[in-house]
Amino acid sequence: MTASSKGLKALVYDAYGTLFDTSSVVERCEHHFPGKGSAVSDIWRTKQLEYTWLRSLMGRYENFWKLTESGLRFACKSVGLELTDDILRDLMENYLKLAPYPEVPDTLARLAGKIPQAVLSNGSPDMLSQVVENNGLRSHFQAILSVDELAVFKPSPRVYRSAIERLGLGAGEIGFVSSNCWDAIGAKSFGLTVFWINRFNRPLEELGVVPDHEIRTLDEVEPFFE
Repeated sequence: MTASSKGLKALVYDAYGTLFDTSSVVERCEHHFPGKGSAVSDIWRTKQLEYTWLRSLMGRYENFWKLTESGLRFACKSVGLELTDDILRDLMENYLKLAPYPEVPDTLARLAGKIPQAVLSNGSPDMLSQVVENNGLRSHFQAILSVDELAVFKPSPRVYRSAIERLGLGAGEIGFVSSNCWDAIGAKSFGLTVFWINRFNRPLEELGVVPDHEIRTLDEVEPFFE
């Protein structure tokens, strides 16, 4: 793989699982539901994503905050647990306090001096604003883009198109970074240059599309811009 940034004029990042580590969600679930936290968090994450895809297909949009709550409610019901208002509030607010992966802050800071950066996420505007601000990362980004104004979720081509419209660049001029393989493939299918962060050595999804670059951590993007 040749380290080259030829033609790229901006980097756009997914948020959850790419910049921000969601493992603390598992820990909080275990705190509230000892012995069942992993089951709750697994179902919660699955439903959180499923609801984005299903609502997009049905044309019945609700923002990511509401879908995240719906997924949590379903997860607790499926495991036979009572979800009190206090537990609901604590678990939901965890999404506003997620920590970045260890290499993320310094990598973003270094890249900020080399290329414009933005976030493109399913997250609602308030969710994204708070988690970025809480981690002191706002100054690294030219834009924080949410699907909310489009009323459709990734991997709809409309979402990736919104990045080129907002940044005023061509698809081939934008590098897209995501740890979610389905998201990386959606962006590649649209025409962006894609860096898939395969943090957990997972197989490529069988969708007939291959990201341009497979890396393990965000800092592996840096050599492409030296």
